[in-house]
Amino acid sequence: MQTNRFTLPSRTARSAWLLPVLAALALSSAPAHAEPPSPANVVRFTASATQELTQDLLIVTLQANREGTQAAEVQSGLKQILEAALTEARKSAHPQGMEVRTGSFSVQPRYNSSGRVNGWQGSAQLVLEGTDVARITQTTGRLNQLNVINVSYGLSRALREQYESALTSQAIARFKTRASQIATDFGLKGYTLGDIAVSSTDPGFEPRPYMLQAMRAKSAEMADAAPLPVEPGKGSLSVTVSGQVVLTP
Repeated sequence: MQTNRFTLPSRTARSAWLLPVLAALALSSAPAHAEPPSPANVVRFTASATQELTQDLLIVTLQANREGTQAAEVQSGLKQILEAALTEARKSAHPQGMEVRTGSFSVQPRYNSSGRVNGWQGSAQLVLEGTDVARITQTTGRLNQLNVINVSYGLSRALREQYESALTSQAIARFKTRASQIATDFGLKGYTLGDIAVSSTDPGFEPRPYMLQAMRAKSAEMADAAPLPVEPGKGSLSVTVSGQVVLTP
């Protein structure tokens, strides 16, 4: 009977076989991307530039309200009022100066104390917006069929971009000046820029109170109604530069 014999490889052969396997395992366990060492002499700080601004964008929202026993009746009445107001407002519309647009339009059931529908009520809005304050306030005064429900001020895109450009230059200049001063204070010659971010904050304006009920006459017979009295508020627009610099010897 023939016996099969299994001969173990020699120690030298086993070592030659294991070395490639161990090397492959070591490579697979190593990180795929070794992070570079952090640079020395890194300083992080921010610099800002701020400008006080007067709001130049006026937004007036007017609204018509109607009630009736039939939804179609209320809707038809609101449409007639809104179309007449649009026709009048468009006579004074001007690009940038005064834009005219419609707001919300809704008709909803009205309920009694028992929870049953006993009529319908609705509202339709017209919005005047622009930088020509005189044009907007005079137009508002002529729209006697609508009531003013909201008056607000904002900052026009053109004025905002104009000031943001100048403020950005100021903030960058202040950032660079501070970086040079920090390098000098540490006894170093200069700096190189690292990661830098530039951001602007929305201007925080406080709204002015308005006496809406006393603003305008309620009578539709007053064809030459007085202009809407308004006054803009003020606030601050800021641009901030934040980031890091590497000080150089």
